[in-house]
Amino acid sequence: MASADTTAKKIGNKNEKVGQVVSAKMTKTIVVEVTRRVPHPMYKRIINKRSKFYAHDEQQSAKVGDTVRIIECRPMSKLKRWRLGEVLRKAVQVAVEPGAVDLETTQQTSGSKSLRAKATRRKS
Repeated sequence: MASADTTAKKIGNKNEKVGQVVSAKMTKTIVVEVTRRVPHPMYKRIINKRSKFYAHDEQQSAKVGDTVRIIECRPMSKLKRWRLGEVLRKAVQVAVEPGAVDLETTQQTSGSKSLRAKATRRKS
């Protein structure tokens, strides 16, 4: 038979989804994008369908790019019906110090006009 502590942990069946955090700009709220692969109804080709869910993040532990598990809960606001269960995988956070970037050695992109090209055009 099941012990009392295992039944105390399991309080009903809550829906769970796994997705990626696409926004964490709001206070204690994250936006999670859940991707699922389903066959097209007519052509039977596998396509990706995406849905966005607003989830409550009490400790504000999730950052953009993290893979998280969200759990269904009572409505907390107009859009929030999910809460953060756990962070499954942290995203790589890359930070560059402003002093580390040397503006003289950076290359011009192909779409931008360089000063040298403008100067040669004016002379001719």
